[in-house]
Amino acid sequence: QVQLVESGGGLVQPGGSLRLSCRASGFTFDYYAIGWFRQAPGKEREEVSCVSSSDGSTYYADSVKGRFTISRDNAKNLVNLEMHSLKPEDTAVYYCAAKWRRLCSGGEYNYWGQGTQVTVSS
Repeated sequence: QVQLVESGGGLVQPGGSLRLSCRASGFTFDYYAIGWFRQAPGKEREEVSCVSSSDGSTYYADSVKGRFTISRDNAKNLVNLEMHSLKPEDTAVYYCAAKWRRLCSGGEYNYWGQGTQVTVSS
């Protein structure tokens, strides 16, 4: 059974930090690129970051570049998203997803997690 389980969301003040984790099971993790998406109420889903399965190359949306860092640990089937200098506009449900591709570019995501809420507010 394929599972992607996110954790680490919560309420944080502007300027604060959070670390989201995505733990995978039920598929060959090493072969999949892993992405993080977010969706705020009334807005379209946005891909914020991705890490490849092959060379560790990464992608970041312009809106998070320099503030978010993605990393993966294939031995633990784990992907983390470190988020710093958080802004109210980062408030959203964050989802991790997996696609059977070596690189982040192209292809469709095959598996999705249930999401974790991140709220940035004073």
